Amino acid sequence: MEAQPKRKLFSAVQPSGAVTIGNYIGAIRNFAALQDEYACLYAVADLHAITVKQEPAALRRHTLELLALFIACGVDPEKCTLFVQSHVPAHCELTWVLNTIAYPGELSRMTQFKDKSARHADNVNMGLMDHPVLMAADILLYQAALVPVGADQKQHLELTRDLGIRFNNRYGATFTIPEPFTPKSTARIMSLADPTKKMSKSDENPNGFVTLDDDRDTILRKFQRAVTDSGAEVRYDTEEKPGVSNLLSIYCAFTGKTIEGAERDFAGKGYGEFKLAVGEVVADALAPIRAEHGRLLADKAYLNGVMKRGAEAAARIAYRTLAKVYRKVGFYAGE
Repeated sequence: MEAQPKRKLFSAVQPSGAVTIGNYIGAIRNFAALQDEYACLYAVADLHAITVKQEPAALRRHTLELLALFIACGVDPEKCTLFVQSHVPAHCELTWVLNTIAYPGELSRMTQFKDKSARHADNVNMGLMDHPVLMAADILLYQAALVPVGADQKQHLELTRDLGIRFNNRYGATFTIPEPFTPKSTARIMSLADPTKKMSKSDENPNGFVTLDDDRDTILRKFQRAVTDSGAEVRYDTEEKPGVSNLLSIYCAFTGKTIEGAERDFAGKGYGEFKLAVGEVVADALAPIRAEHGRLLADKAYLNGVMKRGAEAAARIAYRTLAKVYRKVGFYAGE
């Protein structure tokens, strides 16, 4: 009996600098876990990054660093397609076609557009508004059946589905309509300084987030300064004990233990000992990733080769879809 082809799964991450443990747990760590079960395509989304002002040299550096980080976290370029978004021009070409069936009203209502417009009031550009259409092109180009999405991206995936269905209805079956993919185990990691807010590297308090670049001493110091709660019991209760609950979630994410098991580990122990233990498991887990990341960045020839092969593999899939789209909309390709 012939084996069924693996379903395609697409995900992309913007090269915007340091990656927090929240990004790692919520997205990048899962990439390696999915690559055996699905036909995975992972992109460094540099086209999306320029919707806000970037320093060109920094963007180039961050692009290489993120590609290397994917590999350091277990993504295998031999098992999946790993590439830089701008290396496959079909993303921009399909975006233009999808723009003709996307409506200004639905784009202006996007929550992320409103939020970023408020944060970057000096640079409210059309790219910022059109970013969800480019995201739709990213996904539809590869006929992806599955897209891992967090809560902040669900609206964008809904638009992708709407545009795919709208195109199919107008021109005939062309695109696979993607479904959201939720990993079996996820943890929403909150700020160490304010556990009511999601962990973010844009936090004004540098003690609020831990990045994969932080060394052991920095990680331990940040966890020792982490906000806890009144009382002394290490117990999971997001309403009464958001700080302790966040630390328990981080501990479980890095040890694989259940919340109940973690609570037993710290029964009768004080917050100081608890915070140190969480910091140590995080530091221990990140040390080999940071070492491998450094080794990879020292081998630019290898990384450039990965980029080239990944872009070629991605382009083969993307241009098959784009050729079908061009034919459907009536572009003349010659005899």
